Amino acid sequence: MRILRIGLCQINTTVGDIEGNTKKILDYMARGKRMGADLLVFPEMAVTGYPPEDLLFMPKFIEANLKAIKKIARATSSITAIVGFVHKEGDIFNSAALLHHGKLIDVYSKVYLPNYGVFDELRYFHPGKENFIFTLQTIPIGISICEDLWYPGDPVRTQALYGGAELMVNISSSPYHSGKTTSREKLISTRASDNVAIVAYCNLVGGQDELVFDGGSMVFDQKGELVVRGKQFEEDLVLADLDLEAVFRMRLHDPRIRREKLTEEEKWIKKIDLPHRARSVGKKPPIPKRDSRPLDHLAEIYSALVLGTGDYIKKNGFQKVLIGLSGGIDSALTAAIAVDALGKKSVVGVAMPSQYSSKASLEDAKLLAKNLSIQFLTIPIEEVFEAYLKTLASAFKKLKPDAAEENIQARIRGNILMALSNKFGWLVLTTGNKSEMSVGYCTLYGDMAGGYAVLKDVPKTLVYELTEYKNRKEGKAIIHQNVIDKPPSAELRPNQKDEDSLPPYSILDPILQAYVEEDKGVDEITKMGFKEKMIKEVIQMVDRNEYKRRQSSPGVKITHRALGKDRRLPVTNKYRNF
Repeated sequence: MRILRIGLCQINTTVGDIEGNTKKILDYMARGKRMGADLLVFPEMAVTGYPPEDLLFMPKFIEANLKAIKKIARATSSITAIVGFVHKEGDIFNSAALLHHGKLIDVYSKVYLPNYGVFDELRYFHPGKENFIFTLQTIPIGISICEDLWYPGDPVRTQALYGGAELMVNISSSPYHSGKTTSREKLISTRASDNVAIVAYCNLVGGQDELVFDGGSMVFDQKGELVVRGKQFEEDLVLADLDLEAVFRMRLHDPRIRREKLTEEEKWIKKIDLPHRARSVGKKPPIPKRDSRPLDHLAEIYSALVLGTGDYIKKNGFQKVLIGLSGGIDSALTAAIAVDALGKKSVVGVAMPSQYSSKASLEDAKLLAKNLSIQFLTIPIEEVFEAYLKTLASAFKKLKPDAAEENIQARIRGNILMALSNKFGWLVLTTGNKSEMSVGYCTLYGDMAGGYAVLKDVPKTLVYELTEYKNRKEGKAIIHQNVIDKPPSAELRPNQKDEDSLPPYSILDPILQAYVEEDKGVDEITKMGFKEKMIKEVIQMVDRNEYKRRQSSPGVKITHRALGKDRRLPVTNKYRNF
């Protein structure tokens, strides 16, 4: 039997930390050796972290990455490895290094460079041209990188059809959004069954600015059936013993490859026979059993928010975070996520009541802090607000109070949070959700002030779902039912409610999804059952608040199209979509 033990090293790298990433790669290589792996696979651009963006314009950065891959190669004296890095040959390439016997044997470079959504790879890289397969212990193996697998033809099809690859290895740094796990699984399964080959997919894990990489590395057999799945949102060494003889047997009974060879013009592919390495005759350690079931919808999103928030804070060197606790659901969920990401000792909550704050809101904020066991400060703003009004009295003379006075309160709170941040070195987490950010129901330099926006891509209706999920998960009301039940309010004027200015969130969110995420126009959204007048009002709010979003903090991407890199609209813009 031809059995190959593969190890998918699903690691959490940090962009620019070439030394730290290299150490982690070597540590996982040592673990893989101890577990008897024949082939170890690391994610796309594991050496540099992904995406390095304009660091790629710095020659010293590229040279440091090349030096690191040589160091990693020397550690493969008793193992074969595939490691993502930046290759340089006239231009630079997003590449996979094939390492064996202490040497860099060859380099595969990514063919399809994504340039949509959050991706800008054509800005940096030259596409790869050369395709090859390598033979390890009589097993022909193909290599591809992320997007290459998304296409049914070259390079993957050629590796199977003309290279005879029985195992296809894909290294990836594929960022998460809700629903992507299912679509990714279907695609990999299809590639495996169509090519009658085992497909091993190794994905990055961790947070990088707005992006979260969810791991979930997978192996599918030649029938398109799942063999093993790695943990989601955690580092993992995913091991599997692959029966390549079963691939050969199935191909003997499957005429598709023969027929295609007869009907297509033959394509040349480079073939590399790796130098023989004596296999260990000892018995390999058993592979630990694992639960390969994926997380459910809400668990997946919540985990993404926790990982993205935690990695942003830790990788940027912060020890503590600060959250303005209003007694509302957004700040409550933000605090709960922060505690799960960092621990209760690293989260500080601050209530900043004014004359318009209800007693219930302050009590709700205190109760949340108690339930989460976090430090809690109360800093009233009423006197400061009165001082502002006195200072502006002559300028505002004979004018009725309006949004200006409301926003002063939000900016006082933002100022207090930033003062605490400066004094103690705490990072301020903003608490606004995607619904508010989309329509501009937020105050620039007020509640938008801070370093990271945890809920920036979370619609308000999803905020409620995630809150209930958190309580179910804990088996008790961490976020009190009163917080969930009370009507949303900024509490910047007497008896204020969000619905005074906005449609109910149950109506607003579907309109926003259609317009912001799906680019639908008024006619299409009207067919969904919403009134044309309301749709136009929402669209106008979205369009005229682009300038606010441009100045907002980064936040975790969890939807197909987030407010940020995914959606790049000009601030100065006269076009209206109706």
